[in-house]
Amino acid sequence: MVHVSGLFIYPIKGCRGIALSEAVVEDIGLASDRRMLVINQDGTFLSQREVATMALIEVAIHPQGWQLSAPNQPNIVVTPTTLGSTQLATVWRDTCMVVDQGDAIAEWLTAVLGQPCRMVVMAPSYRRLVSAEYALKADDAVSFADGYASLITNQGSLDDLNTKLVTPIGMERFRPNIVVSGAPAWDEDAWHEIQIGEVTVTAVKPCARCVVTTTDQFTGERSPEPLSTLSTFRKIGHGVIFGQNLIHRTLGTIRLGDSVQITRRK
Repeated sequence: MVHVSGLFIYPIKGCRGIALSEAVVEDIGLASDRRMLVINQDGTFLSQREVATMALIEVAIHPQGWQLSAPNQPNIVVTPTTLGSTQLATVWRDTCMVVDQGDAIAEWLTAVLGQPCRMVVMAPSYRRLVSAEYALKADDAVSFADGYASLITNQGSLDDLNTKLVTPIGMERFRPNIVVSGAPAWDEDAWHEIQIGEVTVTAVKPCARCVVTTTDQFTGERSPEPLSTLSTFRKIGHGVIFGQNLIHRTLGTIRLGDSVQITRRK
């Protein structure tokens, strides 16, 4: 049976993810996924593309919000708030209204990442829209994720990729939200409408992969793989593809073990 075998959120864009047994599906993404953002002095977002050591920042659920830990730094607890000062932040082509999260977390992040930076959340009045080219309706929106509500990957495809790699890798390299097992390798290329338990999603765009996939999510070290090998057989159009970007059609809760049905293929 095709089923959900992994669920992950990344509360701070670019930092380490959290594995869940169930996840609430909201229109802009899984609850708490990529709701916090690290920006530089210019207000531009930071990610592992520019700062691979962001992978070393662990995020854990805490009664007061989120606990952050990193090598050689004391732990810090962040309680996200929308009551701070507002400013503009750039995420790819979008200029977002955001709320600053204060000096304490800014100083901690600056020490960890070695450059001046601050943490922000999206202002309640701001809605970041999905690219009109792929949106299903005019008000489809997204959190601070690269462009779409969530990302689904296929364990069968990773298994096939690993047969071609000298050193196998884990699915964490691709930073998915939903991992599916039981489907043939690369079958996700043809998925369009998908029923995941009680939730309906649409795969609107294949996910083109970047240098983040070459970053070891536990050490922050980089190597050519898996991007080098993927590029030899998964280059479609202008991108090297692994996974599918989703827009959520209905809301609800997804759980590990939920059945996955492909109700419409491309």
